[in-house]
Amino acid sequence: MQKLIALHDHRPVSDLLSFIESNQPLAVLTGAGCSTDSGIPDYRDRTGQWKHRQPVLYTDFIRRTDIRQRYWSRSMLGWPRIAQASPNATHTALAALEHAGLILYLVTQNVDGLHQKAGSQSLLELHGGIAWVICLECRYRIPRSEVQDILLQENPSLNLMVDIFTPDGDAQIENQDLSSFRVPACPMCQGILKPDVVFFGEQVPRHRIDRVISALDQAQALLVIGSSLMVYSGYRFCKYTRENGKSVAVLNLGRTRADNDLNLKVDLPCHVVLPEITSRLLYKH
Repeated sequence: MQKLIALHDHRPVSDLLSFIESNQPLAVLTGAGCSTDSGIPDYRDRTGQWKHRQPVLYTDFIRRTDIRQRYWSRSMLGWPRIAQASPNATHTALAALEHAGLILYLVTQNVDGLHQKAGSQSLLELHGGIAWVICLECRYRIPRSEVQDILLQENPSLNLMVDIFTPDGDAQIENQDLSSFRVPACPMCQGILKPDVVFFGEQVPRHRIDRVISALDQAQALLVIGSSLMVYSGYRFCKYTRENGKSVAVLNLGRTRADNDLNLKVDLPCHVVLPEITSRLLYKH
């Protein structure tokens, strides 16, 4: 069933273009590979293995002060990269396809907000957005930019030059004594603050899953872009689509969890392929 396209093959653009045209309306699921051309690294290599240390687990974050010190220290140093990132050709192409009526709904596993910056509107952030922070006690929400000001004021001595970052905006720092690092507290109740994103080991809210399922029921097919699908929260939607007799295509560099059950696989960079496809589709429409 799967149709693999080699790097030297000249068919991928026309094959993916045909998939999009013949499967209207279309749902799209995006992952970290969409943002690499914006300077935000992805999680995994071409074989699906972790590139960096596994992210903080939800249970560790809420139970251990040292883990919160680890998270917020790295986030303080890495946040500017996320805040200053701009959409790349993949994000702008997807926004253009939506505005042309060729994408019914876009679901992203990313938390960087770049799809919104590019102009996508029919959008759901499956794992939340890093631009907001929430109190686990009173549920007060505060912009991440304001939390950054608090972090900088309370931790002026943590002024390191870093050049390794992770997809969620954390800086990779090792061998630092963080015992005196001051973790930000909720300005309303002094409770534990957590970025308003789904951590590893945390459940995606049921209402978000239901919203994606509803969109998949209305769509004719699913196109996955820039995701290895190794995390079940995204892979489940490929399974659901196939179990309901609909097609799934993937545009992604390297192996994905769904490789054995796809209708089309394009193993090429999305920021190269998708703009060309978009140009051809918009020309036709």
